[in-house]
Amino acid sequence: MFASVPITAPLAIDENLVSPGLMGLIVVAALGVALFLLIRSMNKQISRIQAPKEQELKQAEWEERQAKQRPDAAKDQEIQAKAPNSKD
Repeated sequence: MFASVPITAPLAIDENLVSPGLMGLIVVAALGVALFLLIRSMNKQISRIQAPKEQELKQAEWEERQAKQRPDAAKDQEIQAKAPNSKD
């Protein structure tokens, strides 16, 4: 059965003319689209991060130094915050 199929010599392929063709173009285009979508998503996620600003950090450090210098003042502020406001 297989004896009737003639064996042909392999085709001579010029390696200088071989190119990736349409499949290569599709793969590269898909990678480009995926990269674009990933970068856009990353930018959205990074913009949602709420990092403290430098001025807020300086204010917090200043408040900590003030609290260490005058510990009784911090306690007074806590007491005033807990006390009900009564205007008579």
